[in-house]
Amino acid sequence: MSLNTKRLVILGAAESGVGAALLGRQQGWDVFVSDGGNIKPKFKEALEQSGIEFEEGAHTIEKILNAGCVVKSPGIPEKADIMKQVRGAGIEVCSEIEFGYRYKGDSKIVAITGSNGKSTTTKLTYTVFKEAGYDVAMVGNIGISFAKQIAEKPCAWYVMEISSFQLDDIHTFRPDVAVLLNITPDHLDRYDYKFENYVASKFRITENQNASDYFIVNRDDKAIKDYLDTHSIHATTIFFTMSDNTNENDAGFISGDHLHVNYDGDDLDMSIHDLALKGKHNQYNSMAAGISARTAGIRQERLRETFTRFEGLEHRLEYVATIRGVEFINDSKATNMNSVWYALESMKKPTILILGGQDKGNDYSEILELVMEKVKVIICIGVNNQPIHEAFDKIVDTIVDTSSALQAVQASYSFADSGDVVLLAPGCASFDRFNNFEDRGEQFKKAVKEL
Repeated sequence: MSLNTKRLVILGAAESGVGAALLGRQQGWDVFVSDGGNIKPKFKEALEQSGIEFEEGAHTIEKILNAGCVVKSPGIPEKADIMKQVRGAGIEVCSEIEFGYRYKGDSKIVAITGSNGKSTTTKLTYTVFKEAGYDVAMVGNIGISFAKQIAEKPCAWYVMEISSFQLDDIHTFRPDVAVLLNITPDHLDRYDYKFENYVASKFRITENQNASDYFIVNRDDKAIKDYLDTHSIHATTIFFTMSDNTNENDAGFISGDHLHVNYDGDDLDMSIHDLALKGKHNQYNSMAAGISARTAGIRQERLRETFTRFEGLEHRLEYVATIRGVEFINDSKATNMNSVWYALESMKKPTILILGGQDKGNDYSEILELVMEKVKVIICIGVNNQPIHEAFDKIVDTIVDTSSALQAVQASYSFADSGDVVLLAPGCASFDRFNNFEDRGEQFKKAVKEL
């Protein structure tokens, strides 16, 4: 079958796929969208309004294998049969961020990745740029897709949250500013269960950068440090760290209870108690966002103003309510143990922890010390809670199984005393009982408000 060099096939018709389809149509490609599942009505409508051919519920092979380029949804693994056939046909495969990059013009990109904290850091960085008067959009895994933004409302700057899956299929994508927050084991099923493969995937964010670009990275992360010890980075590398034992490449650091963003002779020095975002993890996020903004010429006064009033993200350590002295916190976005560790680390009250869901092979020992120190009751919310019981039965006196957000909230409240906090930080994917982590968080908040 001959390839049509101007035929663009999109596999997957969600936000990124439809965005790539719209941009492809605008740029003169013959576009075909194929989704093996059902396409949501809003995405169907967008395709229909643009006159883009699509199918759902199946993949018509002959309509796919004559493509000049295939844009693959981040959710489709390489082991899927359709991808084996595409690869076997020798067709170029790229991610939506790669496709969008080819049409970005002279715009600049701040790209943020990591295992945890991406969304918060992306929104914080975007807010700093926006409040400083920059022509900027927030795109990627938060906001709308990069390609759709380029097609519908191109900007001078894009602040982008990107995953390892999106980085796996880049070729020329080159951010002006790349941020790597941390790397902890996650999604290893997509990387042959080899952590080093996942680490290498994260570092692809730097592979096309040169000395005129910036790579902003966490000096305290062991996986990052180990990689940097054996690999060279071409971008200008700038570190942030919790240590006050700094070197000339550290632009972000904590000294006592003060956070510093010290870049190009301009030092932001502010008390960590004045940060609107609380917890050690958010100090890392704030340093990363601050350095990114400084490389773009934004002054420290603007950083200070934004950092003191930034409200954070829904479902990320989100305060819900205080009922008869019991505080409820929604951290439904905590889908791995590292996120749960940071959530617990920021708790200052006796904690009732709602934990569980679709377990991805969690190592619960990562949070053992914090559970011993802070957690009085664990409420399980997954279908299979056996791993949680095995990990904590000997150190937590009360562990209760529940089958819904409503039951979990009611059980939590029954064990809580005034002055306690109920923390939803599941540490697992949500798909065993919920549509997604947002649905889980919304059901939790609804149940709290019904108490």
